[in-house]
Amino acid sequence: MNTEPKSRGLRKSRVGTVVSTAMQKTVTVAVDRFVRHPLYKKTLRRTSKLLAHDEEGACRLGDRVLIAETRPLSARKRWRIVQILMKAR
Repeated sequence: MNTEPKSRGLRKSRVGTVVSTAMQKTVTVAVDRFVRHPLYKKTLRRTSKLLAHDEEGACRLGDRVLIAETRPLSARKRWRIVQILMKAR
């Protein structure tokens, strides 16, 4: 029998900006990514809004945060706040 502890695997992480703090223990984080148009080769910005768990309620509107993937916490919430990179002014 294998007695080694099971590894959790590589988790995704993203950097984004807090755009809403209206919910308890949850923030909405806008994550930007850049894609190239296949025909015209123009670089376009695409934004995804992700719900992230904020246990302490430390995040404020406009903060730059690092979020990491986690187990499903609710119907749409699958990310958690790892670190606040830059506080909003």
